[in-house]
Amino acid sequence: MHVVFLEPSFPRNQREFVRALREVGATVSAIGEAPVAGLDSEVKSWLAGYEQVPSVTNGEALLEAVKRIQARGWVDRLETTVEAHIMPCAWVREQCSIPGTSTRTAWLCRDKPAMKDALREAGVATAESLGTSDPAEARAFAERVGYPVILKPRDGAGAAGTFRADDADSMEAAIAGSGLGAGGGVACEEFVEGHEGFLDTLTVNGKVVHQFVSHYYPNVLEAMRERWISPQIIATNQVDQGDTYDEVKALSQRVQEVLGVETSATHMEWFFGPKGLKFSEIGCRPPGVRMWDVYAEANEIDIYREWAHLIVHGKPEQHLSRRYAAGMVALRPTQDGTIARYEGQGEMQRRFGEHLIDSHFPPPGTPTQGVEAGYHANAWVRARHESFDELKGILDWIGENVKVIAT
Repeated sequence: MHVVFLEPSFPRNQREFVRALREVGATVSAIGEAPVAGLDSEVKSWLAGYEQVPSVTNGEALLEAVKRIQARGWVDRLETTVEAHIMPCAWVREQCSIPGTSTRTAWLCRDKPAMKDALREAGVATAESLGTSDPAEARAFAERVGYPVILKPRDGAGAAGTFRADDADSMEAAIAGSGLGAGGGVACEEFVEGHEGFLDTLTVNGKVVHQFVSHYYPNVLEAMRERWISPQIIATNQVDQGDTYDEVKALSQRVQEVLGVETSATHMEWFFGPKGLKFSEIGCRPPGVRMWDVYAEANEIDIYREWAHLIVHGKPEQHLSRRYAAGMVALRPTQDGTIARYEGQGEMQRRFGEHLIDSHFPPPGTPTQGVEAGYHANAWVRARHESFDELKGILDWIGENVKVIAT
């Protein structure tokens, strides 16, 4: 099988998809923005061909690159795993008659109002929403559904660019901050109260083959607004124990059926609260902040190879052990500025060294990044444990006792 992979260089873990495709027997070509001389020697050794384009989100440039590859030989698949690349990649597939995620599915997994309209029509429980470029429509929506409401980019990922409005005054601030006041398009959504988590899958021909459930502590919007919080994401190892996750697993399968997901990784966010289980959003891609690496550690597999095997051979190769719960805690600097030093690292290592997967502590002198920049913006630690509750306690201790001192 000949697979063309879109963008092998950035972010860093993109190379793992190329490596895995090659390992499972695929002939791999790639398209990226870097010159071929800029690829490291190992990546180049895995590739049968490479095309450089000015931007991998430029559909026309991408189309011409794929046509050049097709002129040299048959192409079976065109694959990508980055949110911003999903839509142009789907469009090129259809132009070149290559199987894979359709433009309809890519669009519905990218445009939040359209996504939720389609799912509500199919009876899936989700928050009310509206896509608009008109501030008056947004105000009317808020008055109709009641505050709080959320304003976010129609095609955004995670909490980036997201604003919460609790009343008419904060609604005006959200309209201005989101760009809606200047004519930009946004998704307005009813605020859903409850615990927030996500379910990620590897799906083949519309059937979920592997699934992973993770929890946010606290919910994302709060985590991205408060410096004092050391937020956590924990992947449970209890996915298949009892019926705890049956409802969210059924929700994921139903959402993918409605949206037409065929063979792909997916990332689905959900809430569970007073109104029961509610769908939030889904992406036709792996999760962010390198959660796939966490799943690999938790389940003792090479997850990139498993993805590649499903793409190339259409069936699983590896068994998920479910041995560990695994997760991460993000550590925020005491203030914006420059990282001066760390406190508590040694004690963390003494207490929990056998359970630590890895960590990232930028060297002193590194400029800090804002809280809103996300879970990997500054320092972070990843760990695993056979007990979910014990792991939660480890991450709690690290978040409370390991300090990033900034000046």
